[in-house]
Amino acid sequence: MTLFALSLALSGCFYSDAAQVPMATTYPYSEQQRMQAAHHWQVLAEHEAQGILQHSNLRNTPLYVAEQNGKTSGEFARGYRALLTSELVSGGARIRTRPEQAARLDFDVEVIHHSDRGFIRPYPGVISLASLGAGIAVLAAPSSNAGLALLPPAVAADVTSGSWTGVGDEEVIITTEVVDHRHVLYSSSNIYYINRGDREHYAPHQVPKPPPIPKVRLDNRW
Repeated sequence: MTLFALSLALSGCFYSDAAQVPMATTYPYSEQQRMQAAHHWQVLAEHEAQGILQHSNLRNTPLYVAEQNGKTSGEFARGYRALLTSELVSGGARIRTRPEQAARLDFDVEVIHHSDRGFIRPYPGVISLASLGAGIAVLAAPSSNAGLALLPPAVAADVTSGSWTGVGDEEVIITTEVVDHRHVLYSSSNIYYINRGDREHYAPHQVPKPPPIPKVRLDNRW
């Protein structure tokens, strides 16, 4: 105890309100959804359609949903365009099949890969729940009720585990915009985690190509 107090005192003596570089800090706790099903694309389409239909400058404006280009030509682009069109038509929007005399509705997809994120702490409460289970197991080990003692933490984990998911290294930014005569009338961006194997859905042009198979020339000479 004396050694601990001494170390605290010494640390206070050497502390000064200065540093060679800005010290790193973390952001306040926040949550971000993981997009890993076509239903999640529909949820996004519903959200954006609602935002467009409620926008005062777009209520009576004809819209043309742009075709996919080389950058947005994957499964997500095709599915999201169809879902967004359906939601807008269901909500009463005026959708045209040609771009003349209509505002252009388009979207952009940007995939981000983090190659070195460092340590990321577990979901809040995971460490406490694990410690609680271990402590109960130790206390109840001599008795025959050790298994029953672990039941409450197990039930709590089973109830809440549906909201847990890994952070991952892949994210996607999806921006939906409405442009008319070089004026941006509507713009909405959403960020999601995605599975690494799903990158081809969102950015097929960013998927690494497999290495070419080496060719060996065969002849009758040794």
